[in-house]
Amino acid sequence: MHTRSVKPNEIERKWWLIDAEGLVLGRLAAETSRLLRGKHKASYTPNLDCGDHVVVINANKVALTGNKLKDKKFFWHTGHPGGIKEITAGKQLDGQHPERVITKAVERMITRSPLGRAQMLKLHVYGSAEHPHEAQKPETFDFASKNSKNSRKDNG
Repeated sequence: MHTRSVKPNEIERKWWLIDAEGLVLGRLAAETSRLLRGKHKASYTPNLDCGDHVVVINANKVALTGNKLKDKKFFWHTGHPGGIKEITAGKQLDGQHPERVITKAVERMITRSPLGRAQMLKLHVYGSAEHPHEAQKPETFDFASKNSKNSRKDNG
């Protein structure tokens, strides 16, 4: 008996649609990274990009537990001396780019390598319910029904 390793031309990719409204951010990011890596498939090969495309909608309605809306901070640097900037998760979700909260959470669960960057290209996050991927016919991934802890009734 030998272990079968899938070849790049044998990989079949699916499209998944996840509605993030009321879902807990960390649990959503963990499941999304699992789908992007392809670990849910029997043909998972660690050195190949065998994951699926994931479309996440309603990113601005994701739930954060505890005090993370006001305590969790995102940092970036402008490149100038003293140019470190910060924004709280609550302001980011209410701002222009609420999808960055989910993107950063998933990005930090994917390996930091050329393979991980290729896997992140298959993540498509949108702040509202509209998305331009209807032609791919994504299947709905009902993440909230898998565990009662995956979603919150209120937003936070």
